[in-house]
Amino acid sequence: MKFKEAILRAETEKVKKDMEVLKKNVFEKIQAHGYLNILWHEFPLHIITVSEIKTSIKNIAGVKLPHFEGVNIELQVRCLFNYPFWIFDGAVLLKELIRLSIEKNIIHQSVDLLEAARKKTTQKVNLYQKIQVPGYLDAISKIKSYLNDEESLSKATQKIMKKILLSI
Repeated sequence: MKFKEAILRAETEKVKKDMEVLKKNVFEKIQAHGYLNILWHEFPLHIITVSEIKTSIKNIAGVKLPHFEGVNIELQVRCLFNYPFWIFDGAVLLKELIRLSIEKNIIHQSVDLLEAARKKTTQKVNLYQKIQVPGYLDAISKIKSYLNDEESLSKATQKIMKKILLSI
């Protein structure tokens, strides 16, 4: 149990670091293209659709976590001549931001699952260490003292029977 708790704690820290790096990447991308903020009001949102989000299941210490594999984002433009020249560049940037956002959400789900599993495992470890193990140790010491008393009584009874048999 302690080993499982240590693995979950380490994996949680690792995934949290990954999430921070991802947040930083999203922030940097948005900052790098901040001069385009005025143009986003004109961007036609219907030309980009998310068709599929690919995930797999990753097992860490018995906890099943979603793992981001990729995302299919389709650009639905019939004719680029009908749009301003910057739309295609904006679509490429928006695809990347959507991918990063979906990946961040999946990593956030993983963090939540790992935190819940770690908390539950920590509670079990504390239960065993602070309640059940001391209770078992107390019960074992009582059983040992009972068996020692029984052995002493048995030896005393044998001595008494031996004295009675010898006196007859």
